[in-house]
Amino acid sequence: MNLSTLRNIQGLFALIELQMEFNAVEHVQYLPFFPSSNLTLDMLRGNDEAIGFQDIFNDPSQNDVMKEPDLMVEYNFGLL
Repeated sequence: MNLSTLRNIQGLFALIELQMEFNAVEHVQYLPFFPSSNLTLDMLRGNDEAIGFQDIFNDPSQNDVMKEPDLMVEYNFGLL
């Protein structure tokens, strides 16, 4: 509904520009051994100022333990 309101108020170009920004931000990839917080995507969606359940009780797969960088890069490139 927000996208249709944006299109009606600001025109088609604003909607296309916002969708291009979403697409560009979703495909950003950091090094495989660094978890991505998707902060930029949250900022575009307006979720950066809200504190939710996932912020307090985080997903166990996103723990703060750094993995072996060499092994993660080799795994992602299919060398292992």
